[in-house]
Amino acid sequence: MTSPDVLDSYAPVVAEWYSANARDLPWRRAGTTPWGVLVSEVMLQQTPVVRVAPAWHEWLARWPTPAALAADQPGEAIRAWGRLGYPRRALRLHECAVAITERHGGVVPSVLDELLALPGVGTYTARAVAAFAYGQRHPVVDTNVRRVAARAVLGEPDAGPTTTAADLTLVESLLPLEPPLAALVSAALMELGAVVCVARTPRCGVCPLAERCRWLISGAPAPVGPTRRPQTYAGTDRQVRGKLLAVLRESHGPVAKDALDAVWGDQVQRERALAGLLEDGLVVTPAPGIYALP
Repeated sequence: MTSPDVLDSYAPVVAEWYSANARDLPWRRAGTTPWGVLVSEVMLQQTPVVRVAPAWHEWLARWPTPAALAADQPGEAIRAWGRLGYPRRALRLHECAVAITERHGGVVPSVLDELLALPGVGTYTARAVAAFAYGQRHPVVDTNVRRVAARAVLGEPDAGPTTTAADLTLVESLLPLEPPLAALVSAALMELGAVVCVARTPRCGVCPLAERCRWLISGAPAPVGPTRRPQTYAGTDRQVRGKLLAVLRESHGPVAKDALDAVWGDQVQRERALAGLLEDGLVVTPAPGIYALP
C-alpha cells in the first residue's frame, strides 16, 4: 500500500505540469458559468474535444442559461445536438435545464447531493461541476483519471471498466485539502490522462509522474488477458438511429414514414432502430405514419 507521504507528492507535481501545459479549452476560461461547465461535461462524454468545442459555443450562444433551454422544445435540443452522438444526452440536458429552472431558480446548484438529483447527472458529472464550476474538493474520476491512478499509484497497466468506490477513495487521497487547489489537481489528473498517460501509446518520456510511476518503474508490463476492442459503428443499430434522426433534424416539420424507410435498406434493423428512438423519447408520432422530434 502506498504511504500517505508518497501520495501527497503527486499533487504538486501534477499541478505544476498542468499550469504550464494545459490545453486552452473554452470551458476552462475565466468567466465560464456553471451552466457552461455542465454543458461541456455532458457533451464531452464519449465525444472528442475537437467535435465538442464548436457545438458548445453554438449551444451557449442559443441557450446561455438553463431557463433559456427549458423554455424551448426538447426536439430543438436534439436538433442542435447534431452529430455529437448519443443524442439521449441532449434530451437529458433539456430535462436537467427544466429541473434547474423549477427547483433552483435557474441556477446550477453547487451542493453535490442536489447535482446528483438532477436528471441524467451521475457520479462523475456531479463531481466535475462541483469541482470545476465551484472549486470544491471532490474526486472527479473518469476513464483518464482512473488510468493515471492505476498506473502511477497501483502499478497496474490499466483501470477497470467502470468507476468503483475504491477508485473514488484512491483519487481523493491524491487531492490536497484546500478545495481550490484540489479542483486544480482534479483537472490536472484528467488532462494528464487525456494527453500523456493515454491508453495505447502513453508518452512516458514527458510525463511529470515518470519518476514515481509504479507501473513505469516496474517495466510497464502489458495488461494480462484480452484487451478491450474499440466499438464499431458502421452497420450497427446506432448508425441506423443516427441516419433516422438526421432526417428529422433536417426537416422543418414532421415527416412521413416513407422518408425514414429510404435511409436504410434492412427493414428489420430499421424498424428496430426506430422503435428504440421512440422508446427513448427521441422521436414521437403526432399521427399514424408520421414522425417528428419531441
